[in-house]
Amino acid sequence: MKQKDYQKSFSTNVTAKEAFENITNVSDWWTNSFKGSAKNLNDMFEVSFGETKVNFKVIEAIPFKKLVWQVTGCYLDWLKNKTEWNGTKIVWNISEGKKTTQIEMTHVGLVPGIECYKDCEAGWNQYVGESLPKLIASGKGVIFEGSRG
Repeated sequence: MKQKDYQKSFSTNVTAKEAFENITNVSDWWTNSFKGSAKNLNDMFEVSFGETKVNFKVIEAIPFKKLVWQVTGCYLDWLKNKTEWNGTKIVWNISEGKKTTQIEMTHVGLVPGIECYKDCEAGWNQYVGESLPKLIASGKGVIFEGSRG
């Protein structure tokens, strides 16, 4: 049986456009150590958490509906395989209903059994499950605040 990629979803009372804009404002919900742009096709960006750094390229961008961020390079300092995220993808699907907008994030390649899974699952649960919804609802997420190492 194939192992399932990490996935997190939630509903919100904002438009798909507002949801898309909040997702692409990475420094407002994930980390203040952010360089680049995460919004348009072929944009590139980097997030840092102390010594940990991850580089992404936007490989698909359908405004207000879908984003796909491909990991193009990483250094996950606490793992034996420090490049474990290389080649994985973060897929965002946004669908607007009559009263709510559904946001679904899948980290394709982050599956149970890999070294990072437990720690990365906890991180995504915090940032996508708590910080991003809080940003959308109140205008302020709970970001990682670190230096650019």
